[in-house]
Amino acid sequence: MTKVRTRYAPSPTGKMHVGNLRSALYEFLIAKHAGGEFMLRIEDTDQERYVEGATEIIYRTLETAGLKHDEGPDKDGGYGPYVQSERMKTGIYLKYAKELIEKGEAYYCFCDKERLESIKTEVVEGKEITMYDKHCLSLSKEEIEANLSAGKPYVIRQNIPNEGTTTFHDELYGDITVENAELDDMILIKSDGYPTYNFANVVDDHTMNITHVVRGNEYLSSAPKYQRLYDAFGWESPVYIHLPLITDENHKKLSKRSGHASFEDLLEQGFLPEAIVNYIALLGWSPEDNREIFTLDELIRDFDYHRISKSPAVFDIVKLKWMNGEYLKAMDFDAFYEAAEPYLKKAITKDLDLRRIAEMVKTRIEIFPDIAEHVDFFEEVPEYDISMYAHKKMKTSPESSLEVLKDILPRLEAQEDYSNDALYAMLCEYVKEKEYKNGYVMWPIRTAVSGKQMTPGGATELMEVLGKEESISRIKAAIEKLEKEL
Repeated sequence: MTKVRTRYAPSPTGKMHVGNLRSALYEFLIAKHAGGEFMLRIEDTDQERYVEGATEIIYRTLETAGLKHDEGPDKDGGYGPYVQSERMKTGIYLKYAKELIEKGEAYYCFCDKERLESIKTEVVEGKEITMYDKHCLSLSKEEIEANLSAGKPYVIRQNIPNEGTTTFHDELYGDITVENAELDDMILIKSDGYPTYNFANVVDDHTMNITHVVRGNEYLSSAPKYQRLYDAFGWESPVYIHLPLITDENHKKLSKRSGHASFEDLLEQGFLPEAIVNYIALLGWSPEDNREIFTLDELIRDFDYHRISKSPAVFDIVKLKWMNGEYLKAMDFDAFYEAAEPYLKKAITKDLDLRRIAEMVKTRIEIFPDIAEHVDFFEEVPEYDISMYAHKKMKTSPESSLEVLKDILPRLEAQEDYSNDALYAMLCEYVKEKEYKNGYVMWPIRTAVSGKQMTPGGATELMEVLGKEESISRIKAAIEKLEKEL
């Protein structure tokens, strides 16, 4: 059997879009699942869209996501160069374009801008498009030679017949047939000598022995032109896998304006690389057992591209946050603390036990920026309404809370050991003595020291971190607040 070889072939045009990362991930998984090779190729022939530093973003993203390529510009596997602008210098694209001219499958086109603009538009499937009228196909060999000798600018176009059909096979969509009359004679070599994206793609995939081509289904409409090139050269077609569209929650194409369309955006928002990769794997693919949490090694083991859906995949940021939270819960604490510490230090300037606070929030947050809203009260008690002291289940009210706080204050002042266990034991003794329920006492204390409805820890855990002096100060302030407002 032929060894499976896939390639990720991005253009260096900026941050890596979620859709591009999914293509890279699926290409990586298809190759690794089959024991094959995953290659990185940089497609930089569109010089107008080139962004300085974007190639470094590609390398950094793949490394951070754990998608190690076997070959690429930095790892020669014998199929280089792996950057299209460098491949162009070898003359490879012009050589193959001229081979098609010899076969009658391509031709020189010398039409200037003015003539091209005069060509009438046609309506195909409800869309207005301009189809080139094959004007230069009828030029004689002598006319072509004269134009070339005179240095007249030209492009090389693919010669697609006006009649008949072209059929290609996609692993998800099956056989797709289109009328040749609907296909334009696309440009293969531009007037600046650079190959077009489509042409360079086909030449590179064939000469680099790529067996599986994975890309978004927006390329389905271009696939017949690719197929005609393979047929024209007499080359074996790769396995085509066109992936479903990724949409936002409103079923619109995921746009850069959404704020979470790129891998770097998501990292900046506090998501873990492993969680992002896990989630993106499920955007269009589902395993047999419907499980959702996968390591990269587990994805390699279980990934079967036949289970990719044709339906659009919805990028649900709420679901991603949930998944990220699951990863945070399972994370080694030291690694978690290292990542959480900058967020904790930004929210808390007081000299408190940040590791202890990190332990409290670890299972309660979904992304690191959530930390601030969970811990801000350690810095300062926020303004709050005394109605917060009312809790039906605990059977508390502002009035009963005031009574409890005033009664317990002397005991808290007398308490020397402010460890969680010692405080809890003392309060339980008080509860037993007064014949209260635990919550009847713990709720007012927790509210008094935090001023929050929800906290990452219970009353005694919070007081342990705050310490005796600060805890008593806050309880006295709460008593004063209740007396003033009742």
